[in-house]
Amino acid sequence: MIGSRRVDGFEALSLSSEDGEIEAAFVPEAGMVGCSLRHRGEELLGQRGGLARYVAERSTMGIPLLHPWANRVAKRHFRVAGREVDLWAHPGLYTLGPKGLPIHGLLAAAAGWSVDRHEDTPDGPRLVGTFDFAAHDDLMTVFPFPHQLRVEAGISDKTLTIATTVLASGDAPVPIAFGYHPYLRLPGVDRSAWLVEIPVRERVVLDSEELPTGELEEALVASGPLGSRTFDDEFEAPAEPFALAGGGRRIEVSFERGYPFAQVYAPDDDDVIAFEPMTAPTNTLVSGQDLSLLEPGKSYEASFSIKVMDE
Repeated sequence: MIGSRRVDGFEALSLSSEDGEIEAAFVPEAGMVGCSLRHRGEELLGQRGGLARYVAERSTMGIPLLHPWANRVAKRHFRVAGREVDLWAHPGLYTLGPKGLPIHGLLAAAAGWSVDRHEDTPDGPRLVGTFDFAAHDDLMTVFPFPHQLRVEAGISDKTLTIATTVLASGDAPVPIAFGYHPYLRLPGVDRSAWLVEIPVRERVVLDSEELPTGELEEALVASGPLGSRTFDDEFEAPAEPFALAGGGRRIEVSFERGYPFAQVYAPDDDDVIAFEPMTAPTNTLVSGQDLSLLEPGKSYEASFSIKVMDE
């Protein structure tokens, strides 16, 4: 089932499972951010500062798209794929992280998305939004790689799936380094009692600026209560799903395709945990490490899913 509602003055387009137990909502006029994921009426996404603050300050919440880079880059002027990226040209398009580095890309809360589909289908409700990066002069001045984005969200079998496609629409290869931050929470359950499964095997070694050194190390994260543990770590993405459980509910996050890296984020000052799909490691646009280039006329497709179950 499809619908719409107002959230902080913005229209949120919703998708609901046939039994009404799962409902997701997205805001096209605010960067196609996933602003809500409800299970039996209870909110599973960390609202953090809320949608209004996200639009005003680009402070992340819900399920934001991070494009054209996830997490941070080490420089504001650099060369990649034969072209100059000059973040100094429009500093108002991005924010700076705790280390003073540009973070979370250029499309946080961005206007300019078109809604191509919002309808019920035999496979469940679907929402498709598209964004023509090349149509925005300010974005192209900063990141001069013509491309189009397509985001499709759908609900089927208690599962929200978000598929993202990048089409290289110009005459230049497009660097692929996007990702998402799905901030999850368990309503009514104390953070210390949240049960987590983080089935990683290799950690990306980071330096003092939280940038990859190019090395990997063996990693084993114990399953069980989150307790007082915190995370802001990067890993090679596992084949198995990440999981968060408690209070009779289990949430699984699976990287279906196109996301070989993962960030796990669980701060000590907010009751959220994020299992973040990433198409490349942090800072890949500057370092070139594991960077994929999409040739003109080609498409890159990636998808991840969030499944909610009774435990």
